[in-house]
Amino acid sequence: MAGAEAGGGGDTGLPDGRPGAATRVKSGPGQMVAGWAEGPRHEDKLSVCSKLCYAIGGAPNQVASSATAFFLQIYLLEIAQITPFHASLVLFVGKACGAVADPVAGFFISKSKWTKIGRLMPWMLGCTPFIIVSYFFLWYLPPFIAGRVVWYLAFYCLFQALTTLFLVPYCALTMFLSTDQKDRESATAYRITVEVLGTLIGAALQGQIVASAHASDHCSQNSTVDFLNSSSLQQNSSSLLSLAHGRNVYMIAAGVIGGIYLVSTVVLFLGVQEKDDPYALSSDKTVPFFKGLRLTMKYGPYMKLTASFLLISTAVQLEQGNFVLFCTHTAGLRSHFQNLVMTILVSAVLSMPFWQWFLQHFGKKEAACGISWMIPFVIMLVTIPNLIVAYVVAFVSGLSIAASLLLPWSMLPDVVDHFRLQNPDSTGHETIFYSSYVFFTKMSAGIGLGISASSLEFVGYESGACRQSDSVVAMLKVLVGGVPAGLIFLGLFILLFYPINKNSQKETKYALERLRQTHPITENLNENEENTWV
Repeated sequence: MAGAEAGGGGDTGLPDGRPGAATRVKSGPGQMVAGWAEGPRHEDKLSVCSKLCYAIGGAPNQVASSATAFFLQIYLLEIAQITPFHASLVLFVGKACGAVADPVAGFFISKSKWTKIGRLMPWMLGCTPFIIVSYFFLWYLPPFIAGRVVWYLAFYCLFQALTTLFLVPYCALTMFLSTDQKDRESATAYRITVEVLGTLIGAALQGQIVASAHASDHCSQNSTVDFLNSSSLQQNSSSLLSLAHGRNVYMIAAGVIGGIYLVSTVVLFLGVQEKDDPYALSSDKTVPFFKGLRLTMKYGPYMKLTASFLLISTAVQLEQGNFVLFCTHTAGLRSHFQNLVMTILVSAVLSMPFWQWFLQHFGKKEAACGISWMIPFVIMLVTIPNLIVAYVVAFVSGLSIAASLLLPWSMLPDVVDHFRLQNPDSTGHETIFYSSYVFFTKMSAGIGLGISASSLEFVGYESGACRQSDSVVAMLKVLVGGVPAGLIFLGLFILLFYPINKNSQKETKYALERLRQTHPITENLNENEENTWV
């Protein structure tokens, strides 16, 4: 009888397809208010299995991002053999396409109807096959030479745009796993840990599979002799064999990572249930997208957080994008770069539980101090480029990178909750916060990587050469040491003015709980709600 009453009746759902108020809470006559006050707490309690499945769903994006961050630039320069300027064009325009896609994705996702599997899940499922195809062709070496720049530009732009359509709903899904702040923080910690593990897997797979393409015999054999002593026929033959081998190993790596995408998305779909936040029913009108965008851009805590980690993430991207080139051409560690990359990421994975414990006990702003640890060690590597120093720097850099990955995604839900409390009549803004944040970080990373590759062009980088000029060596030192250090210092300085601390988080949590438990349920909700998207 109770099930029939919940399934029938006049109030069966909201206009966007979500379950209506009566549908969600009625378990019998006279029990509506009690169900509203008590039900969400029990239903929203996340199991370890759900947290793991949610975390696994985001792993392939980090696997692919790790592979592209560490290896795409050197692939374009040494395997595809396009000029540094064209490589910078591919990196910048690709990142820009992904950045522009973020607010567009946020707009269309916020307009989505609620379905049987949720509002966000259909976007993630629909994007995955196209992401796999675009990623594979990103690492394919076409037989023609004249149009290679257009080829890589097209597929990198497509890949970035498609991953955005996956990443925006996936990140916003955090707000719809549970209404409990501790559950959300725990799910975020699971997610970031698995994503860092995914970063490790991506770098390990890509590094171990393609290492032979960048440690070829012709470079090691001619390191002590002049290349001009070899015949042109031998040089051409060695170069062709090296390119063919590089093409094959990069395609193998792309196929393996494409398989990880498929498996992880299936796990996400089967193991995670998207839940609508009861707090969203406290308003009879959803915030228009462009009004919500204006509100978020004027919201002080959000802008301070975004500006800070925009600079920090750009610093990390610059270090990742140039680290392999630095090891190959500056530090003389051509045969060790894949192990150094693994050291960075193993350190990041192992330190993630420590950072989660630290931010829970001492605060999230205080945990940001760990990001600065890498600065003196990176400068040490630039000035003393030897193997032992390189491994020490790789280990400490992993600690800092773990903190830089965990903190923004742990702090964004706090900003969203704080915004909800101050704007109780605005709902449906979660995807706006997340898509705008990803937009700014992608755009800044694209600009940084574009300037980085253009700088190499300016100082005379030669694609495919085993040795580079002194000016290229000096520029790589600046891109790996000086520029990231300055960006991190500036980002941490801005974070000092971020107003949300541990005490304000508790106050916000209790205030929202009172709103969720005491707000009256309206049976005529779907009569008052209007379409106010534009």
